[in-house]
Order: sequence, then structure tokens, then C-alpha cells
Amino acid sequence: MKNLEHIGIATDNLEAAIPLYEKLLNTPCYKQEEVASEGVRTAFFQTGEAKIELLEGFTEGSAITKFVAKKGNGLHHIAFEVEDIYQEMERLRQDGFQLLNEKPKAGADNKLVCFVHPKSAGGVLVELCQEIK
Repeated sequence: MKNLEHIGIATDNLEAAIPLYEKLLNTPCYKQEEVASEGVRTAFFQTGEAKIELLEGFTEGSAITKFVAKKGNGLHHIAFEVEDIYQEMERLRQDGFQLLNEKPKAGADNKLVCFVHPKSAGGVLVELCQEIK
């Protein structure tokens, strides 16, 4: 894994969270995006070399909607940039990690993504990200 790519924070109200994080981080939201396949709306903030991603679910079946209903607003995942997501997924499988995706899928911010189950990653949901070229 190369670098910390972003930290994902779940919210039940993206419209209210954006100005809060703009003040907190002292930087504007540079991008908002809807990922229909995941039922989420996202907002991104650049913080040094890493980013903060706010996520709001907009469907009942969305993982973010379920997360917020169960745990409330807060830290959802940590994401790492990888050079070759397929190679990294295979390495993690061979090292005994449970992946939540069989294959990478299209995510927000022009990335291929895959998630590592929190039960096999010390209780933390880990996302692998590779820039789509």
C-alpha cells in the first residue's frame, strides 16, 4: 500500500456536514458526487496529501444508511492508495484477510475500490483505492 488516500466519515445530513467540515478543516469542499450503485452522496476535502470523504446514504439498503442507523454519524472507513488493486487483493487473500468484494468496483473520485472486512482488520473497515486511468 502506498499512502493514506482518505478517511471516510458517515453522516445523516451531507448538506449540514459540508459547511461544518469546511470550517473545521479551513478548506472548501472541492467535489460532490453521487455513487448511485452504492446509494451514497459524497463530498471531498483535501487535507494535505490525504482527503476527508463525507458520505450520506440515500437509499434504505445503502451501507452508509445502515451504518448511521446502527452507530450514528462518525468514522466509517480508512482508505489506502494502491498501485495494483488486483495484486493487492490477492496478497491480502493469501495473508488471510476477508475481502468484502470479489472484484474491484467503481467508487467515488474516479477510483476502483475494494473493502477489507473489519473482522479481519482489527475492527476497522479498510478500503483499497486505485485511480482509474
